[in-house]
Formats: sequence, structure tokens, C-alpha cells
Amino acid sequence: MEDIASLLSAEEFVENVVPLTEDGAELEDPEFEVEFLPQEGEDATALGSCSSVKEQRAHAEKMKKTTAMRDRARLSHLQKSLDLLDQIHEEKDLFLQKTRQELSACRHRMDLLSKQQESVTAEMAAEREANNMATVGRLQAASRRLHIELENERDLQSKITTTLKESENTVWHIEMEKRQFEDVRKYNQEEAEARDRCLQARAVQQLYKEEEALGKAERNRLLRARKSTHMQKELGLRHQKLVEDAQKNHKVAVKFLKASLGRIREREQKEEMESREQMKRRMDAVLALKNSITANRETLRKFQAWGQARAAVAEQKAQAEKEVILAQGGDAFKHLSCQRRRQELEAQRRAFEEEQKLRRQEIVSKILKEEAEEENRKKKQHPSPAKTTNRKTLRDKTWSYISDFCEGKTNVSTYTQEYGATARPEPSWLLTALSSESVQANLGANAEEETLAEPEIPGLWSEDYKQYQVPKEEVDRKPVGGTKMDKDILARTVEQLRSGVVHKQVVSGREFKGRPFNSKPELIHFKDFDVGKVYKKKVTLINATYTINYCKLVGVDEDLRDFIHIDFDPPGRMSAGMSCEVLVTFKPMINKDLEGNVSFLAQTGGFAIPLKCSTKKCSLSLDKELINFGSYTVGETTSQTITLTNTGGLGTTFKFLLASESCEMEDYEPVPKTSSLFTSDDKSVYDKVLASFSEPPFEGNESLLDVQSRKESDKQQEEAEAIPMTSNMALPSSDQQGEVTLGKMTEGEIGPFSSIKVHIIFSPVIPGAVQTKFKVMFRNPQCPTLYFRAIGVAVDVPVWVPRPNVDLKICTYDRLYQDSILVLTRAKAALRLKFEVCKELRGHMELLPETGYIQALSSYSVQLKFLPRHSLPEDAGKYFDKESRVLEAPMTIWVADQIKPVEFTVQAIVTTSDLEVFPAEVDFGYCTIYEAIRTEISLTNHSLLPQEFGFVGLPKFVDIQPNDGFGTIMPLETLQLDLLFQPTKAKEYSFELICKSEINRCFKISCRAVGVHPPLELSHYQIKFAATALYDTSVATVYVINSHLSMNKLTHSLPRIGSEEASPVGPTSFEFLLPPNSPITISPSVGTVLPGKRCLVQVAFRPVLPHKLIIEEAMQILNKEMETKPFRKDTTTQRKELWKQSLSAMRTQPRDRILRVSTPHVPEVKKQELDASSNQYQIAQAKLTRTFQATFDKFVVPCVVASGDVKDRKALEPLNFSPHNTLYLELWCPTVAPAIVVTSGKGKTVFDFGDIAVGHRGIKKVTLQNISSEDLAMEFSVLNPNGPFVLLNPSPKLRSGETYNLVLSFSPQESILAQETLDIITKRGSLTLTFMGTGVASMITCSIEGDVLNMGYVLARESLSSSFKLQNDSSLPIKFWVKLESLSSSRVEARQQLPKFLDSSAQRTEVVGTQNHNGQSVFSVTPVEGLMFPGKAQDFTVTFSPDHESLYFSDQLQVVLFEKKISHQILLRGAAREHMMFVEGGDPLDVPVESLTEISALDPEHREASPQGGPPSPEAEEPKPILVTLDYVQFDSDTPAPPATRELQVGCIRTTQPSAKKTVEFSLDSITLLQHKGFSIEPTRGSVERGQTKTISISWMPPTDFDPDHPLMVSALLQVRGDVKETYKIIFVARVVTGP
Repeated sequence: MEDIASLLSAEEFVENVVPLTEDGAELEDPEFEVEFLPQEGEDATALGSCSSVKEQRAHAEKMKKTTAMRDRARLSHLQKSLDLLDQIHEEKDLFLQKTRQELSACRHRMDLLSKQQESVTAEMAAEREANNMATVGRLQAASRRLHIELENERDLQSKITTTLKESENTVWHIEMEKRQFEDVRKYNQEEAEARDRCLQARAVQQLYKEEEALGKAERNRLLRARKSTHMQKELGLRHQKLVEDAQKNHKVAVKFLKASLGRIREREQKEEMESREQMKRRMDAVLALKNSITANRETLRKFQAWGQARAAVAEQKAQAEKEVILAQGGDAFKHLSCQRRRQELEAQRRAFEEEQKLRRQEIVSKILKEEAEEENRKKKQHPSPAKTTNRKTLRDKTWSYISDFCEGKTNVSTYTQEYGATARPEPSWLLTALSSESVQANLGANAEEETLAEPEIPGLWSEDYKQYQVPKEEVDRKPVGGTKMDKDILARTVEQLRSGVVHKQVVSGREFKGRPFNSKPELIHFKDFDVGKVYKKKVTLINATYTINYCKLVGVDEDLRDFIHIDFDPPGRMSAGMSCEVLVTFKPMINKDLEGNVSFLAQTGGFAIPLKCSTKKCSLSLDKELINFGSYTVGETTSQTITLTNTGGLGTTFKFLLASESCEMEDYEPVPKTSSLFTSDDKSVYDKVLASFSEPPFEGNESLLDVQSRKESDKQQEEAEAIPMTSNMALPSSDQQGEVTLGKMTEGEIGPFSSIKVHIIFSPVIPGAVQTKFKVMFRNPQCPTLYFRAIGVAVDVPVWVPRPNVDLKICTYDRLYQDSILVLTRAKAALRLKFEVCKELRGHMELLPETGYIQALSSYSVQLKFLPRHSLPEDAGKYFDKESRVLEAPMTIWVADQIKPVEFTVQAIVTTSDLEVFPAEVDFGYCTIYEAIRTEISLTNHSLLPQEFGFVGLPKFVDIQPNDGFGTIMPLETLQLDLLFQPTKAKEYSFELICKSEINRCFKISCRAVGVHPPLELSHYQIKFAATALYDTSVATVYVINSHLSMNKLTHSLPRIGSEEASPVGPTSFEFLLPPNSPITISPSVGTVLPGKRCLVQVAFRPVLPHKLIIEEAMQILNKEMETKPFRKDTTTQRKELWKQSLSAMRTQPRDRILRVSTPHVPEVKKQELDASSNQYQIAQAKLTRTFQATFDKFVVPCVVASGDVKDRKALEPLNFSPHNTLYLELWCPTVAPAIVVTSGKGKTVFDFGDIAVGHRGIKKVTLQNISSEDLAMEFSVLNPNGPFVLLNPSPKLRSGETYNLVLSFSPQESILAQETLDIITKRGSLTLTFMGTGVASMITCSIEGDVLNMGYVLARESLSSSFKLQNDSSLPIKFWVKLESLSSSRVEARQQLPKFLDSSAQRTEVVGTQNHNGQSVFSVTPVEGLMFPGKAQDFTVTFSPDHESLYFSDQLQVVLFEKKISHQILLRGAAREHMMFVEGGDPLDVPVESLTEISALDPEHREASPQGGPPSPEAEEPKPILVTLDYVQFDSDTPAPPATRELQVGCIRTTQPSAKKTVEFSLDSITLLQHKGFSIEPTRGSVERGQTKTISISWMPPTDFDPDHPLMVSALLQVRGDVKETYKIIFVARVVTGP
């Protein structure tokens, strides 16, 4: 049905088709008119003077075209509408089919529902006759459901019928519309056919025009050919002359080349000698440095020994003084403290005096230097004596003060006071003073230098003019004390700086240096601005310091304050890496380039961002300055392009013309006039500056003088190039003849950031060289005129060779080289050619064929073959240079009927192809089959060509590296190759190695060796350990194998040395000989391997710091501490104890033994302090670990082998081994510093959480520190997701030097002893942390068995309480919460679902039953939360308070521990009655849902007692049914089966309300009938006290006349009398079932 609502109504669409088409046509009309508007404007401009009649005709034609296009657009819209109608028609047909199918299915379902309703009605009538009320109720509900479904199907049938009718109507309307558009469809087809015919006619016409153009082009080509043949003769003569000149020039060039090569060889020899001498000097210097280092070490060792001896003597002296003072009864500690304090003060005083002397010397040297500079400056300037003054300068006063101080005339205290006030200014004040002084000095120097130039203003340097000079008192520095104002300014500046505006930033011991904030972009650049506009840019400032920083805007330079505005809101505290934004606004008022800085102030110092504003400029350039057309025949035409590029933001007008032509461009006026920017006095200066910069430099770093000099050099070079050309032949004036001309595009406008291409055409008319100069002029006077040249050569030789020089490059002896030489002709007739080789080279070179004919206006190819032999240097004679190996052979082509032949030259460099291998013989010696021996050989190439080489046919036991003995060797190069020999068996080897070159030349090497087969072997001979951190261990496994089982040489190779006897079969021993003091451990290092067995050997690599190195570092730390802090509080107590001991010893012993008693205590204290557990030792070890540099060690461990068992040898008897049977194990051991260390818990990596209660959580923090020099990205191994350990704060990155607190939690969910490892993985290694913890379970027992608490029966609106206990049997206090399921938040969602009694019994999981009508829970419990201590019990009270009668009150009580763990779930049940008696038992006949059990009191068929509680009338009372089913089990055996039994309970509810009747009486009738049927009931009547129940036992034995196929059904009435009388109809159903 959704498809019906979503489809578009066809009627509405058909109604809207025509209006939409008309609107579309109206919208399309303006587009067509706009397209033809530019063409109309062009026609009007082109015609200009056309008559009005032609305009009217053109307008009429245009209107016709517009109308035709409108019609076509309307027809296209109609065609689209027709297509859309067809599509909708198809969709509607499909929808009709689906709707009819749904209608038939709906009718089918209605028939089925009608049949089901009839069958249910029949069953209901049958069950009602059988008085089966339960089945009747179920059938009634089914009948109602079927009735509702039938009504729904009828409604659906009516809707579908309506929709079907509407769809059929829509389809009819669509078909009617399609019939209306049939004419349009036919018209469209006719239009398409007419269009095809028109296109064919146009194609025929276009073909005719192209044929005419082709004929015209053919006629033009024939005309050009006739013109070209006219000039061939003259061009041939000129070409011959050019060839002769080229040959002469070539000979001269060869002569100069030989001289240059000679000079180069001499220079190379000289450089080689100088390099050797320099190497010798370096070696001598290294030896001298080594000797000097040795001597300095010896001297340093002597000084250290002397210092130690001195310290020992001083210590002994101090100890003796201390003992003497103690003997006299004085305070030795106080005496020594005062003495050391005096020594320190004396040392400080001497240091201060030395510092004062150094400062005075620095001041004197600086003053002397300044005076020398001043004297030099005066000598250069020659000042007039009239300007000298008698006043002393600052330097003179300082000099006099220093001289007085040295003579003792000045009071020292006064100097120190002044010095203390002025000698230590703040850094910023010093920088300000220095910068101001340097600026003044520079200004003065510039003014003096400008006096050497010509004055710009006349009369400035006349004799009457006196230049103002700044007095030296103002230029020089002020006295040390300064004026009062200077002192006040200095005080305020010092106070401001001391307030902490700028201070250093130190984080983790590292001081930040550099720019505090980084800016993006780094340069604020406003390009190509316009005056009057506003430009804005955002700048991002990023905090680049280590921690929090501040940023404050200082301002911009003074020159930019009128144009630049900064918007910056200080962000306050900024963490490292955070950023803020600055808005820079630029409003230009003048057309001028501006530059400056935007200054900021941070907490660590100031910084500035450069700012630049650039005006629009023209930047014009040509892509090339020379256009070379090459050689072309007279009559041909060619063209090339030159590109003019403007990379600036300002456009201009350009014009290309010849260099000899003159053109006046219109003056270019800049946007801002000079009169508006400068005054009349400054205008002349501005004009001069503008004129000096009117021609921009060609390169960015060249000055104007450089540009002029470069132009002059270019002119000289052009003149030099033109001299030989003019000497040989006269160049015609190309400007007059016009052989090189410009294309159509010669002038125009070039915009900003654009380029324009201009064509240059070359049409030679007269043979010879052509050269034409052009220039490009611009309207903008600031743009310089650009120049470029165009050259070309016109030739007319009838026969010529395009390649007059045939270069064969480098050739080797005894190799054939071929080349093809092309000969061209311009003659109109065929010519006979004869090729001739000079007689000296006819045995090495030939031209094939020797004679040939070249056709008119064609080409001819001749084959050149060159086979140089070793006799070439002697045969060639003058054509071959033996030093450079260059061959130049002249070749001649004789042309028939032509006196002068055509010559060309063949050039080649002939070289050898020899390779030399050194040494020619190699002896490897003894080598085991498990190792390889390497030796070096050299391969030298004596050729001038690179050669490919390769060692071929290598035996399997030989290898050559690199590249397996293959490669390319450069000319005159020597390569070092590694020759590897690894024997495969024990024997003597003798073989040859063959090296072949790429031309199949062979070079041999002779080799010999002896192979050894040891009796033992290793599984691995090389172990590469991973990069191992300090105090970490890497372990590898190696096996020692004894594979020698028998002496049968046919089954396997026997261990032997060369051709000697084989080793015997038996136990073989081995021993690994470790290098001393190596971090390698091999276990076992000695052992015996039986035949056919193997022994496991573990190799461990554990790098550690040397103990000696740690002790030395600890001693240095201890000495430094003793120097800086000699008296510590912790050592004071120890020394006092020692003094007390020594004092007591002195009282009992003689004085002559004082020294012997007291002196041994000092070394014992030092020994204790330098123990491995001492603080200094740990500090030294941590310091060395942090500063450890990565090292790589390679160890080769020999393993000696001997026959026999180790146990059989004597104690001191060594193994009898052969040196040739030794095995070698190579170990690669890289050592690195640990990247991440644990700083908490003294560096331990094992953490114990202890005992944690189940459900609780323990937290531990682990402090990690990155001690590497780079930031590390950390990855953490995955902990057990179901385990108790959780990593709370994994960090992805740890910066260098930073620490990070890793937080982990231990949350056990059960009683378990847990242990897990966490790997912290970085690219520099991994760190493993181990976590342990014990989870203690919370054990709680409940006093209720079965987790069900039944409250029994209670009168409605009364309450009943019951209690139970929970016992805490664990060793931890437990916090608990008690919750009821009826009060949970999920209860509201559960009540919105389908009732549980409608589901299958297997899905009934509802624990909350009937509740009170007043909204309160029927059950309540106290207390709801609390804390249970270990071993204690907690009492809980449950109260049942129903407000109405129901038998299905229920709820669930949950005991929750630690807010999440449910310990116990107790089901609470109860029943309520309006009266004091109740009967329970029997089979259930209803569902436990209150809404279905309630029966309205208004129902006349089920009327109950009145609401006032009065007894109902006997006529209205209906007995309540109770079904009791008894199954008698009958066994196959003869033994009698027990009777079937059931029970009913009759009870009386205890109540607090007063009642007339205290008991409940009950009676059962029809006892005789029941007994006749086999039933036995005891008791049949009785009474029940309050709060008691009585059981009615029912048993049944089948009578003799019982039919097992028909169950027995009997009913009886049970009357119960209490406060009211109730009657129950008990239905007994008995049946016999077969037992197993």
C-alpha cells in the first residue's frame, strides 16, 4: 500500500505537461538571444557603414533563427513528455497487475477465515454442552480474534478495490493523452529525417571546398620548388668554401687540444706530488700528536699522584691536629670548621683579586684598541685643528682613573661602591646602550664616507658652509656614575626586569633557547596591493617552548603604524604546542613598498614576525635571447616562437620591432603622482632615485655596474663572434632584405601573470649567414627594453654530407665498427660518386660501395667499416696521435664533372681491451668445510672504455663478491674483489678461475687450498643478537653435533685433514674459549658429544657497565660532593660517634698509639660508601646508563675439538686438539642504552598489589622516564581482557627527558592469585613490567533454603513480617544493597511487552506478580544498605502488605555487593484474601495475571458478594471449581500398585481484627458416591484454628468395573464456613497410566 501512496498521479502529470513545456520554452528563449548577442555586436562593428536595409534583413534572419530554435526546443520538451508518459504507463500497468494479485489473495484469506470461524463456532457449542468452561473461554477468544481479522481483511479488500479503480482510470487517461500526442510523434520523426538529409548536403559541400584548397596548395608547392632549384648552384659554391674553412679551423683546434692535454697532465702530476707531501705532513703531525698525548698522560698521571700524596699528607695533618685538640679537651670539629671557613674566604678573596685584575686588563686593552682605531680614523679624515677642544672624553677620563688606581691615588672603597652600583647593569640595559652607541657610530661613519662623493645639492660643500658636528662628549659614553636622571632610569629599568617579565625557562634540566613562538606563515606578505583597499591576514602563533608561556603584543615598526593594524587578544596561559591567532589588517595609503616587523613579548623573551608589503610591478622576460634556425635551403620557410612572460601583478602594452627601428611609446604615469607624495624639495631627489632604478637588474644579486659591465662583455663577445664570419664571407644586411621577419602578432596588451607567444619567420633568399636583431619595447617606463637575435644559414651546394665529421667514439682493437654516411644532392640530374679512403688506412677502413649514382634531388647511403688492428699506430702515421690515441682519417667523395671533391673526416679514439688480475696465484691454506676464507684480489682496466666482466665457470666451493663476480669496471679503474673459498670435503684443492670480458677475452687465476672436515660441527656459526639494552639479556641456542658414526667412507665423508687419516669414531670433546672480560656466557663451555648425538649450548649476551668505570664515576661524584658540601648533617653524626670511640680509646691507651687507633677508620668509611648498594654507586650507575652511547661488538669464539671424553682426562691435563680442527662461532653484539626506565620503586619492574577484595580495585602508579634523545611512540601489549589488571592511562607518546605516571588497577572478580606482564614497546626496544595480586572472594551465606520466602496467606489490607539472616564468612568487610525487582527501572519497560501467559511455558521468566492498587510495593525490606563486618551476621525483615485480594503476589529480592555483584536472589511470594478462610491445592485453572481473574460485579451471570462484605444470597453464589487429577500408575508385574494420592489444604488466616468466629469449619458431601468410585477422603469435615491449616488427603484405587480407556470424572461440593460461607466444586479426574 506504500507504493500506492508514493506513486505520482498520472492525471495531475498529464494536466501539468503542457504548462511545464510552455514555461520551459519561455525560459529557453533568453538563453538563445544571449548567445547571438555577441555575434550581432561583431557584425555591427565589422560592417560599420552598412545600410539600414541590410540591418533589417539581418534582423529578420535572426528572428527566423530564434523562432526555429524555439520550435525545436518546444518539440524536444514534447518528446521528453511523451517518453515520460510511456514510462508512467508501463509503471501503472505493473501496479495494476500487483493490485489484482493482492485483491485475489485478500479474498482467499477471507474465505479461510470464514471457514475457521465456522469450525470454532462448532467446537465452542460442543464444549459448552460438555460444560468445559476453560476450553469455551479459549475458543471465545479465538473466535473474537478471527472476527477482528475478518473485518480487517474486508476493509483491506475495499481499499484495494478503490485503488484498483483509480489506477484503471489513470491508465485510461494516459492512453487518451498518448493518442492526442500521436501527431507530435510523427512530426518529430519527419524532422529527424530532414535533419539527416541536410547534414549529408553539408558534407558534400565541405568535401568540394577541401579539394579546391588541396589543389591550390599543390600549385604553391611547385612554385616554391622552381624557386629553390634556381639558387642551387650558387649555394653549392658557398657551401664548399664553408667546408674548407671548417677544416682549417679544426686543424688549429686539434693543435690547441694537444697543448691543453699536455698542460693538464703536468697539472695532475703536480697535484699528485702535492697530495703526497700533504699526506706525509699529516702523518708526521699525527705521530707528533700521539707522542704529545702520551707525554701529557704521563704528566697528568704524575700530577694526580702528587695531588693524592698531598691530600693524604693534609689528611694526616688534620687528623693529628684533631687528636691533639681532643687530647687537650677542646672542640676539634669547631676548630676544623673555622679553619676551613678561613681557607674558603682566603680562596674567594684571591679569586676576586684575580677577577679584578683580568677586568682591568680587559678595559685597558679595549681602550687601547679604540684609541688605535680613533687614530687611524683621524689620519684618514685629516680634521682641522680648529675643531679640537680641551674637554676630556669618556675614554680619557677612564684611562686617567685606571692610572690613578694603579698608582694608589684613588680610594678602593669608592671604586667598589661605584662599581657595585654601575658595573652590573641588567642585560637589556646593556643591549640598549650598545645598540644606541653602534647606531651613532654608524651614522657618523656614513656621514664621513659621503663627503668623498659629489654633492647632490650645489653649494653644500662650499667654503662658507660649515657642517654640523656632534660633540665628542655627546657621542662618547657617559661617565661610570652617570647623571641623576640616568641613575633613575637605570633603577626603574632594573626594577622592571627584576619583576620577572622575562626569565629563563628550564624544564627537566634543559634550558629553552630559541624562538618562543613559531608563526604560520613565517612572513606576512601583502602582494600586489591597491591603494584604498583593505587587506587582512590571519597569523597563527604556536607555543614552541617546553611548558606554559605567555604572549603579549608590543607593536609594529614606526614606519608601518599608519598602515598596519593588529587585532590580538592575549590568550593568557598557553601550554606547549597550543596556538592563538593574530589578525593583521593592512590599509595602504601610498603606492610604495613597505617592510618591517610585528613585535611580541613572551615570558622567555621577545620575538618578531617580518612583514612585507609589495606594490604591483611588471616583471617581463623572454624565454630565450638567441633563435638559431640552422641551415636551410634558399626558398624554404620555417618559423619559431619566442615567449614574453609577465610574472608581476601589473600589466602593460608591448611592441616587437627591429632593433634599428625607433618607436615612441606613450608615457606611463604611475597611480600615485610624485607631487602627491613628496614636497617640492624632495621631488628632485625622488626623480633621481626613480631614474636610477628605471632599468631593473637582469639577476637578483647584480648591481647596476655589474649589469653594464655584463652588457659590454656581451657586446664584445658578439663582435668577437662576428669577426671570423665577416673575415670569411660578407654578411648581407638582413634588415633590408627581410629574410627574418615577425609574425602577425607584434604588439598588444600583456596582463598580469600571463605570457604571449610571437612567431619569428625565416625565409632565406640568398645563400649565406643571416643575423637579425629585434627589440621589445613597453609603455611602462620602468620596464626595460628587451633584445634578442635570430640567426640562420642559407646553403646551395648540389652535393653535400650532412655530417662532415663522423665520430665513431671510442673503439677497441680487433673489433668491427660500422656506420652509415648519408650523401644529399640538390642537382636536377643523376650524378656519379666515387668514395676514396686515404692510402694509410686502407688496411683498417673501407667505404662500400666504392662507386655509386645519386639520383636527382635525393640521397645516397654509403657503408663505413672500421676494423682497427694492433698495427694501426704504425700504419696511420700522422693521422693517429699515440699519446691521446685519437685517429682523424680524411675521406673523399669525387663527383663526376666537378673539380673540387666533397670531403669529410672520420674520428675515433682507439684503445686496448686488456684486463689485469693481481695476484695471479692465490694460496688459501687450511680451511674447514664449515667456514669460508676470504682474500682480496684486484682487477685493473687498461682500456679507455668501461668493460663488463664476469668470473664464469666457478666451482661450487668458490664465490666472488660483490655481485657474484660480475660487474662493470670503469676506464683505468682498479676494483677490489673478495674471493671466498669454502670447501665441501676434506681434500687438497687446486683449480683455476677464469674472468671473461664482454668481448669474450679470458684472464686466469691459479688457486690451491687444503680442506678440513672436523669431527664436530655447529648448528649455527654466526649469531646476530638483537639490539640489547644495558642490564638486559639476549639468549640464543646452538647445538654441537657429532655426526661421525662409522668409518665407512662409502656412506658418508669421513672427518680428516686434507688427505691424512680419518678421525676415529667415538666420543669427541669440545671447549669454547671465551675472550677475557667479555659479556658473553656459554653454557656448557666444555662437554663431550657421543657419536650420533648433539649437545645443546646456550649463548647469553648481557651487556653491563664495567665495575671499574662505575667506581671511577662514583669517586668523582664523591669528591665533588666533598668539595662543595664538606660538612653534611648525616656525616656529622657519624664523625661524632667516631670521635667518641677514639676519645674512649685514647683514655685507655697510651698517646703514642693514637695514630694507629684513629687512622684505619677513614678507608673503612670510604669502602662502605663505594659499595654497590651505596648511594654514590647507584647515582654513578644511573648517570652512566643515561649517557651511554650505543656500541657494536663482534666476538669470534673458537671451539677446540679433541678426541676422547672429558671425564677420562686427568685434572690438569689439557685437551689434545689440532689447530686445523678448530670451529669458530661469530657473535654480533649491539648494545644500546635503555630508552625507557622505571624511576619509581628504585627501578624495580615487579609490582605487587597485595590482597584485594573481589569487586574492589587497587591502584598503583609506575613512573616511566624517556632517557633517549628523541621522542618515542609507545605501544602497550594487550592485557587479558577478562583478567583483573587494567591499564587506565596508556600514553601514545613520551617526549625525550619527560616522565610519565602509568596508572594500573587490579580488580579481581574471583578469588585468584593473578600475575600478568605488560610490555611497553618502542622503536628503541621494549620494557617488561610484571604485576601480581591476590583476589579475596566475599563469602556470604543466607539462612533461607531454596532462595524462596513464602509469606503465606494474609487478610487484605493487613501486613505480615518475616526475617532472615546473611552471614559474612570472608575476612574483609562487605558493603551491601538490597533491591526489589518491582522497583527497578526495567520494570516499566517489561510491563509494555506481551503478557507472559500468552507465551509458551518455557519462556515464562516473570518474577514480579500482582502488586498493590495504591502504587506501593506489596513487599518491603529493611535495612536496604549497610556494611557487614567479617564473621558477623545481618538480620533482614521482609513485610508483606497487600491492599486487595489476590493469590499471585510475588516479587524478587536481590542482595547486591559492592554496587555491582548480585550475591543472592530471593523469591518472595504471598496471597491475600478478603475473608479468613482459604483452600489451596489442585490443578491450576487460570493464569497468574490479575486483570484476567477479576470479574466485574455488574455481570449478572457472575455476581459475587456485595462490596459491604455481607453474605451473598444462595441463589447468587456460584461454587468455585477446583480440579484434582489423580493418575494411578499400573505396573506390568503382579505386585499391586499403590493408590494415587493428592492433598488439599484448608486454612484459617490469623488476623488482628475482632471477629465473631474464631475457627473455620469445612465439610465435603457426596462421600458415598466418591467411595463407590474408588475415592478415599480423610477427613471429610473438620475445623481449623486461626493461623493453622488442615490437610485433606485424597486417594484413589480404580474399581473393578473401571474402563482404562475412559477417564473417571466425579464432582463434589466442599463448604467452608468462617466469617462467610464459601462453596467449592471439587472435580475429581482419575485415570490409569502405564508405568515404566
